Parts: sequence; structure tokens; C-alpha cells
Amino acid sequence: MSGGSHATVLLEQAVDGLNVREDGVYIDCTFGRGGHSRLILMRLGKAGRLIALDRDPDAVRAGATIGDGRFSIVHGAFGQLRELMARAGVSRADGIILDLGVSSPQFDDAARGFSFRFDAALDMRMDTSRGITAGQWLAQATESEIRGVIKNYGEERFAKQIAAEIVAARTRGSLATTRQLAALVAKAVPTRELRQDPATRTFQAIRIHINQELEELSLVLPQCVELLAPAGRLVVISFHSLEDRIVKRFLRDYAQADRLPARLPVRARDIAPPRLRLIGKAQRPGAGEIVVNPRARSAMMRIAERTTGAAA
Repeated sequence: MSGGSHATVLLEQAVDGLNVREDGVYIDCTFGRGGHSRLILMRLGKAGRLIALDRDPDAVRAGATIGDGRFSIVHGAFGQLRELMARAGVSRADGIILDLGVSSPQFDDAARGFSFRFDAALDMRMDTSRGITAGQWLAQATESEIRGVIKNYGEERFAKQIAAEIVAARTRGSLATTRQLAALVAKAVPTRELRQDPATRTFQAIRIHINQELEELSLVLPQCVELLAPAGRLVVISFHSLEDRIVKRFLRDYAQADRLPARLPVRARDIAPPRLRLIGKAQRPGAGEIVVNPRARSAMMRIAERTTGAAA
């Protein structure tokens, strides 16, 4: 069950991790093309409810075709989860899933500008109804800003050279499309990584910046803890080290009791217990799934369960 042309990564494992109750309330923060949502609906009973959200208008339109009274979809970024769920009348959830990154339909739509496989305008916005495009940002950002984004979000060793090439290209009026950007990055990068185009890290970095992906992730995680009912599950699938680092540290911190200064006269029973309990170890897709869907190779899934600890 892939939901259109998008092969949903870790589909069964993720929904198993939610431990779906027939009468539960669940939130799919990244609908995409609905792979996880459709499987959740299959496991829900008549009294269950599923609310999905996505910042991509195309995804929202795809979700609107699901004719199921237990399901609704909301247009918005998951960094606003608390506000969006309040509007939907949801104050508690029994499970929340986040499948981060860009979906296959977004990568495969040339007009979106996410991929250098096609020659298209530099857009890269997940929400095409608002915000500046990658092309607009590259036309106005300083060389220092461009260098910082490529270095910090792309972990690119040659960020300085790439930023200089970008600034030089825009003065010539030769930076308007994905292929032009990929070509100038290739010119600036003196070495090649095995099986990776030299433009990969730069495209990733600019996309992350344009969509504020890491900031949105940092915003949504504590909101998920607030919304989860006791024993509710949080499932997060990430696709690169920067995302996974944020998720790993957040779950680790929330799975520990409050740390107090040494020798402070506080009884153990008065210390607030952890708000999350980690469920199993981080999971990666199996070899079989990677063969069928090579884009799954970098996926990492982590699961945690809400305890009865103090509210976040």
C-alpha cells in the first residue's frame, strides 16, 4: 500500500510501532500520498479517528479524495501542530507519526525544482502557496549566508567555493534553473563521492533552508509530547543525519527524569518521572525494501511512548 506512486518507507513497521487501537485518535503529520494514513485507517474501528496534515497543497488534494468519515486532512506545517489540532477539535492523540523529508512525487515533479534530474525553475518549496523560492533566495542572499547554509545543512566541504560560484553566476544572469545550479556546483567541487552527484549536498541544504525543515522538526517534537495521551506512541522516520540527531537527542532527553543539582535535598518520589519511554532500538529498512525502493536506504525510525510523567 503505497498511496499513489510514492513507496512509503517502513510502512508496516511504522504503523505497527503506533500500536493502533480501534477506537484511538491518530495524527499523521506528513500525509504525503497517504501510505501510512491508509494503513492506519485499515486498523482503526468505526469509533477511531485519523487527522492528517501536510504543507504541500498537492498532498492535501490527494488526501481529500479519501472518502472515509473517520479521516480528515489539514493544510499546514507540522511546526504549528498544537494550533492546527485545536482547530480540528483534537486535544489528545493516541499516536503521532512523522515521516520527514521530501516525498517521491515531489522529487519526481520537475516543476517543483527539488531534483537536478530535470531542468526546471529553482522552486524547492514544500508549500507552493507561500514563501520565497530557492531561486529568489539565491538571488538576494549574501555569499556568507549561502556558504553557511550549504556548510551547515549540506555538510559540504566545498561550501566556500560553491557559494562563490553561485554569486558569480547570478551576476552573469546564469542562475535560474536546477541544471544551471547543478552545473556550477560540479564546477566548484574538485572531488567526487562514489555514487553521489556533486550537487546532492547543495540541493539538500538549500531545500532544508527554504522550508525551515530542522526548525519545524524542533518545534513539533515537544508539541507531540503535549498532545500524546498516556501510552500514546510517537513514531519518527528521518532521512539524514541532521534530522536524526535532533530526534535522537530529543527522545533521549525526554526519556530521562529531570536532572537536579547534586546534594539537593529532594526526595526521589518528588522528582518528575520521564515523559517518554523509548520503544526498542532505532530501525532501518531491510535489504529487500532498499532493493525495491533505493530512496529508503537512508531512513531511520525511532519510536517512543508517552508515560504518565508531568506535561511537557
